[in-house]
Amino acid sequence: MELSRRGFLKATTIGGAIALGFDLTKARAEMREFKISRTTETRSICPYCAVSCGVIIHTLGDRSKNATSSVVHIEGDPDHPISRGSLCPKGITLKDDINNKNRLTAPRVRRPGSDRWEEISWNDAVAGIARHIKDTRDRCFVAKNAAGQVVNRNPGMAMIGGCTDTNEFNFLQWKAITGLGVPYRDTQARV
Repeated sequence: MELSRRGFLKATTIGGAIALGFDLTKARAEMREFKISRTTETRSICPYCAVSCGVIIHTLGDRSKNATSSVVHIEGDPDHPISRGSLCPKGITLKDDINNKNRLTAPRVRRPGSDRWEEISWNDAVAGIARHIKDTRDRCFVAKNAAGQVVNRNPGMAMIGGCTDTNEFNFLQWKAITGLGVPYRDTQARV
């Protein structure tokens, strides 16, 4: 009988354990718990490109009011009609980007003439963006074209929807931006 190296190791390990009196039934009965067994699954869309692959984000935390959940695993969503569970190399690293210590978690602004960024509140950021939109619209608004036709447009601004925006959200964005007279608009994805 010819015995391979692998066969020899199996035979001596199992045979040795039994010969020495080890009870292997407990070891066989105990199963290792998966790292995602106690997590909360959240379905989302990868934010990197216009393909809009589906992802499942696994977070660990007790979901209490002031607790912060931590992302422990991200995988492709097999039920997503676009990617069917596959992710590109950039999408696979999404967890590392979320948990990166250098990730910005608050808005920042660099004041005119300054050489550094300073952190501001969300209310200040929204108010500042609204002020810039109003100032640009007032400065660039065109009521009539060269032929005297009413056009009511604002060629000083443009808008692009993100790749994770749905068609419905992009439709609402376009309605709002059209109300400001912005003629240049597009979206990255048609999800």
